[in-house]
Order: sequence, then structure tokens, then C-alpha cells
Amino acid sequence: MQKLSGDSLFKVFSKVIAFTALMIVLLWLLFKVSGILLVFILAMVIALIVNAPVSWLEKRNIKRAWASTIVFSGIVLVIGLISWLIIPKIAKQLQTLINNLPDYISQINAQLNSWLKNYPGLAKEITSGGNNLSRIIPNASLIITKAGNISIYIAGTIFLFILFICIIAYAVARPAPLLEIYFSLFSIDKREKAEKALLHTSTMLIGWIKANLIGGTIEAILTTIFLTIMGVPGAWVWGALVIFAAMIPNLGFYIMTLPPTLVAFSVGPYTALWVLIFFIAMSELMSDFVMPRLLSSKMKIHPVSLLFMLLLMGVAFGLVGVFLTVPVTAIIKAYYEEFFQSEQENDPLLEERIDAVIYHHAE
Repeated sequence: MQKLSGDSLFKVFSKVIAFTALMIVLLWLLFKVSGILLVFILAMVIALIVNAPVSWLEKRNIKRAWASTIVFSGIVLVIGLISWLIIPKIAKQLQTLINNLPDYISQINAQLNSWLKNYPGLAKEITSGGNNLSRIIPNASLIITKAGNISIYIAGTIFLFILFICIIAYAVARPAPLLEIYFSLFSIDKREKAEKALLHTSTMLIGWIKANLIGGTIEAILTTIFLTIMGVPGAWVWGALVIFAAMIPNLGFYIMTLPPTLVAFSVGPYTALWVLIFFIAMSELMSDFVMPRLLSSKMKIHPVSLLFMLLLMGVAFGLVGVFLTVPVTAIIKAYYEEFFQSEQENDPLLEERIDAVIYHHAE
């Protein structure tokens, strides 16, 4: 067996070290840009969705630039209208809440003391050291004051949001160059499948929007009825907010829940508690039973697949990953069916095999 000389051994170790260092640098760069890549994917997903109404207008002899302007103006108008209706009410009710907060604290303290009067040991433990709800107020005020120091972060977020919108706008207004790059990634014989997969993805994303609109409408009706019964001001406004918030997974729950709960505090603490319970219960029912069924019917994706991807994307990428759960699932399904499932041999006994597993213990 030929032995390596000292120089050869040094070269081998040098190459191994260089390769290892290169892989570490590449992985580090991938980790650093993963968030940007996810945001870019999100921009492309939104561009695919917005492309549908833009293309519909373009087919009716409206130039694409004007069609894009009309669609984006409509989106901005809807968001602006919702903000114009909601923000003043939130500000007004929040001011009422701040003014009445000392009274609410006193009422809660009095109620708490009445509950604990029969348990002196527990009451002493809870109130030891002067811990009571009234001491929360200075701390909350301090937190609100410190919140003014994040202006730089807010400015940076606004700048990134503007870039995000610009990417979507340019992708919708001039999609041809991006599609040329997309098809160039595939060999000629694979481009037909790449075309079908992208079309399938677009169809499922449109189905996703339709499913969210249906689910959001159901939630909006239930919210309006419940808040009206509870006497919460602006019930129909909060119902309209629910339709918008339903488009945003997980974060949408807080968007639809916090403003009306704050407003309900102006009516009374117990009203706010019931409003919070209502939103939690409705969110659980919709997210666990109704929405998976709607999404599976519109997108032909099994609810278990969606819930699994929700867990996976949420753990791996946080909030952005949660928002991308449905689009990523649609993309994986579309490309799997075109590039892999279509090449598999058909099993004529597949249904019998499935029935055998399902009903094995039923006989």
C-alpha cells in the first residue's frame, strides 16, 4: 500500500479544512438570509394571487400597467377604509379604558377580596409584600413610555415593507422576465411539467383566498351578532376587521381579538372577559374543524397535511413560516404531483389495500 508523503498529507488536510470552512460559511450565509428568502417567497406568493385579477382585466383590453394600478389601488382602498373605520374607534375606546382603569382595578380588587375572605391564609399569601393590581399601573405606564424608543426599528420595518410592496408590484406588472428565469431552471423536456405545476400552484392559492373569505365571513357574522348582544360599541366594525384578520394565520387571531376586547373593557371587565372567551372558542373551532375542511375542499389538500405543515413551518421559521404554511404546502403538492406522482405506476389494487388497512379490525 502506497504511503502518503508529508507534503501530500498536508495538501489533503488543507483541502479538508478549506472544504469544511467553505461549508460552514455557506451554512452561516444560508441561516442569515433564510428570513429574506422567506419574505421573497411570500412576495412571489402574493404576486401569483394578485396576478389573477390583473390578468382578468388585461384580457378585457386594459393595459397591464393600468390593470395593476386598478387592482393595487383597490387593495389599498379597502385597507385604508378598514383602518379609517377602526383606528378612531380604537383610540376613543382606549382613552375611555385608560380613564376608567383605576375604577376597574378597584372593582377587581374588591371582587378578589370578597372571594378570598373565607381563605385568610391564601389571601395573606397573595397580598404579601403589597402585591396588588394597583401596583401594575406605574409599571404599565413605564412600559408605554419606553415603547417610544423603538422609532428606528419601526422606520426600518417600514422601509422593508416598502421594498416588499415594490417587489410584488414589479412582479405583477412585468411577470415575463421572472417567468423566463423560472423556466430556464428546467430542461426543455421538463418545462411542460414546470408550467403545469406553477398553474396548479396558482389555482390552489386562489382557492386558499376563497376559503379564507368564506371562513372570514362566517367569523364576521358570528362576531357581529355576539358583540351586538354583549353591547360592545362598533360591533359591525369589528366584524369587518375579522374578515381582514382571517387572511393572516395565527397573528390574525390577535388582530381580531385585542381591539374589541379593549373596547369591551369600556363596557365592563366581565364583558371583556366574555368577549375574550368567545374569540378563543371561535378561533379554536374554526382553525381545528372548519378551516381545514374549507382548505381541503378548495385546494384538495388533506387537513392533516396542513396541520403538520403548520407545526413544521412554525417551529422552523416562526411567524413568517406560519403565514407561508398554506402556500408552501400548495407548492410542494403541485410539484410532487407533476414531477414524481405522475411518473409512478398506477396500482389497480390501491383502493383494496387502503380498505384492508382501514377495516382490518371491523370484521
